Amino acid sequence: MSGDSISRYFKKGAEIEISSDDGGFRGSWYTGTVVRPPQNGKSKKVLVEYKTIMKSESSTRRVREEVDMVQLRPAPPREKRRKFKFSEEVDAWYNDGWWEGIVTELMGDDKYAVFFRGTREQLHFRARELRLHREWVYGKWVPPLEQACDDQPPRCNMMQNDSLPAENFEHNFSPGTLVEVRNDDEGFEGAWFSATVIKDLNNEKYLIEYQTIYDDKKDIKLLREEVGSRQLRPYPPDIGVVDRFEVHEQVDAMYDGVWWVGVISKVRKNDKYSVFFKASDETLTFGHSDLRVHQEWINGTWVIAPKSNLNLFCSLHGIVCDILCGPYGCIIILGLIMNSS
Repeated sequence: MSGDSISRYFKKGAEIEISSDDGGFRGSWYTGTVVRPPQNGKSKKVLVEYKTIMKSESSTRRVREEVDMVQLRPAPPREKRRKFKFSEEVDAWYNDGWWEGIVTELMGDDKYAVFFRGTREQLHFRARELRLHREWVYGKWVPPLEQACDDQPPRCNMMQNDSLPAENFEHNFSPGTLVEVRNDDEGFEGAWFSATVIKDLNNEKYLIEYQTIYDDKKDIKLLREEVGSRQLRPYPPDIGVVDRFEVHEQVDAMYDGVWWVGVISKVRKNDKYSVFFKASDETLTFGHSDLRVHQEWINGTWVIAPKSNLNLFCSLHGIVCDILCGPYGCIIILGLIMNSS
């Protein structure tokens, strides 16, 4: 789709949603309006006004900001109420925006527990505060939209979030336990380091010893460090050998002795794959043996990450899907019609 075709969705006054790649805001979408569209064919900058973000807590003036067109998408049409399934990907209305998460528990009474990968938090929401997660792919919503809603969900009638407090699962790690450690420093998003628990420090902290990071330049003494319990998870269980990974599938890739979360962007010959890493904006090639199925440790249970709905969508419509990854993430390319013979 050309730039002109895309820009027609973002004319002055158009209802939109705005994303952010800033730390702590990845996976969020905020409602807004186009104030000034791109001023010429080459410009990709759009002046937008947020609907729910004010200049200050006491101000009634909405924030205006110039953003790249790639950060925008049309506001999804209203949809009918629905029941959500375990492990289904959803958007949850939280802190004045829509946040991408995954349903981890059906609580009954129209309530759901939703886990957010970015913050590793789990919150409770009512069905009216959730919507099915969709991607805007070349002028179409994937998966396709359902019927319009009959009553007023949160994006029709913005309301206060009455979700319950976050629920954290406490896991006790004994000395000698093999674990994985998350590093929240910039440049290490999505990285998991193998380590061994040395000591429980009793204040939600542990002394751990890394398996692949050394404390000196001679690579003799392994590095030991105090880390918070929220940075730890058990070592993922072996779920068997996967014959083949698919494009758009989320995986963990072993690179420099560390497991990094990425997305398969291309299946190559000789059991090799191109994997895109959003945090570093890099695409690297890995052998099959250097990859593993991506799993999430959620509320004391290992959950295999659901495969993208894009594969199903492409198969049903006889379309070849490819992926092009750049500085703002991955764009799905819908290509040639498959030969049915």
